[in-house]
Amino acid sequence: MSETRIGDRLHHFPGGLKLRHHKKISCEQALARPDLPEVLHVPLGRDRRSSGQLLVAPGDIVSKGQPLTVAEDDLEVTVHAPTSGRIGELTERAASWPPGRRNPCLALIPDGRDAWLDPEALEEWLEVEPGILIDHLRAMGLTGLGGAMFPTAAKLRGDWPSIDTLILNGAECEPWISCDEMLMRTAPEKVIRGALVLARALGAGEIVVGIEDQMNTVASRLNAARSRVAGGDAVRVVKVTTIYPEGGERQLIQVLTGREVPHDGLPQDIGVVCHNVATAAAAHDAVIEGRPVVERIVTVTGPGVAQPCNLIALIGTTIAHLLEAAGGLSDDTRRLILGGPMSGVALSSDQVPVSKGTNCLLALVDRQFEDARTTLPCINCGECVRVCPASLLPQTLFKAVAAEQWQQAAELHLSDCIECGCCAQVCPSHIPLVDWYRHGKGELEIKKLDERRAALARRRHEARERRLKSEQAEREARRERRRQKLEAPEKARDEIRAAIERARSKKQ
Repeated sequence: MSETRIGDRLHHFPGGLKLRHHKKISCEQALARPDLPEVLHVPLGRDRRSSGQLLVAPGDIVSKGQPLTVAEDDLEVTVHAPTSGRIGELTERAASWPPGRRNPCLALIPDGRDAWLDPEALEEWLEVEPGILIDHLRAMGLTGLGGAMFPTAAKLRGDWPSIDTLILNGAECEPWISCDEMLMRTAPEKVIRGALVLARALGAGEIVVGIEDQMNTVASRLNAARSRVAGGDAVRVVKVTTIYPEGGERQLIQVLTGREVPHDGLPQDIGVVCHNVATAAAAHDAVIEGRPVVERIVTVTGPGVAQPCNLIALIGTTIAHLLEAAGGLSDDTRRLILGGPMSGVALSSDQVPVSKGTNCLLALVDRQFEDARTTLPCINCGECVRVCPASLLPQTLFKAVAAEQWQQAAELHLSDCIECGCCAQVCPSHIPLVDWYRHGKGELEIKKLDERRAALARRRHEARERRLKSEQAEREARRERRRQKLEAPEKARDEIRAAIERARSKKQ
């Protein structure tokens, strides 16, 4: 009897919703590249530290692909010049994530030549040690391109048990978004070769690409690419049921393997690592072509967009520039969403620069807000519990967060919420549950930060007390030694006199 392979039998995760995907509207147009912007605002992460040490200064001339920062550990992400040109000022601009935050960005004025730095491919990558391969991926600025932007090197390298399975996430479950589907249609060989690169770095023996069961064109092109790529037969393409949010990391792992990631653990704890298909394609570019991450595919879509499409956007391009390349917005556009309608966030400005995690710009119009109603009290109907893919108690969580009962919220596993939006979608009281959970997570992070600061202050106080006691003991010891030295001559004289008396007595 042959051994059962992952994906031979699909499993199910709790909850979920059937949604209209609206993907065809943006897939009908060919993949395009906008004109070069006048200025690129290259994000340096949430702070200067997250991108490593800055290597350039205002006025420097750089080539496309030249490192602007250098990562000094696996949690930092190297940033490269998206095109050739002159370095401008370091400023702070509105961030794509988290909403409302301003992140440091480095201005780059293109020279119009788009001249590449000499590529640094990693030849014989199948023969090098995994650590060297991971170092190369880190130097090329790889990070999760599915939206989370977690550093790829940190995900590949760690003190994990042995990794037996690599899953590539091509199950693009969020409505309207089609950038991953377009990537798999237009560059399937990159995805397959990139999967082999990541598997080599992990030492994984099983490689599975999970896609939605409605992606028939994608399945045929990926399978055809498997036969053209050396070693591609090690990669399997598995269709999963189209139900939101099967594209969530934990949900896809459960569907394909039947294993559940522990509540307080990671996929690596069960021998699985999951990467987005775009991350795999970027790994191909980094290792085989020697090209760092300087661009990504972004879906620009929605009823408010004149010509919905997928665009190859340079990192640092403003959202306004992409919207212009898609024909502009209609007059009745009400809201711009970064991401999909379920888990995306509303943008306050179209001057936000594209980051490595920007996957979709969604423009919604007035008519889509006609049915909006006033928020009503929770009626405990239980619909949110039914659809929650993380098996949480959304209505209880909401009440705990609203009452600022942070300990109870933590005990109810608020941190396990994947912010998919299923609960808010079915809530008859129109409660913005996801917004409440994001607020609660932020408060818990602040609370944890305060606790860490208090613990640090306590450790410093205890260290100071120990130091003061040590210094006091040392002072006492010094005083005792000085006292003994002062008493030593008198003791010596007494001993001499005693010796003389003993000598006299013996003589007599």
